[in-house]
Amino acid sequence: MTTSPPPVTEPDPSALVCGGDRVGPCAVCHRKTHRYGRGGAPLCHWCMARAQAEWGPNVRYVGMRA
Repeated sequence: MTTSPPPVTEPDPSALVCGGDRVGPCAVCHRKTHRYGRGGAPLCHWCMARAQAEWGPNVRYVGMRA
């Protein structure tokens, strides 16, 4: 059962449980999501699910630090 994501005007659920200084736009759809700080990711829940469906379950965001 596949559910379609809500409108982009609604934030990702992760944005509702983190501090406002950690919220930023999703890199794909620009929906508000937990982007910065510990536990943040560049993609919202729905865009990450789409990427994993296309590329496999091993797709994940590791980080930008060397």
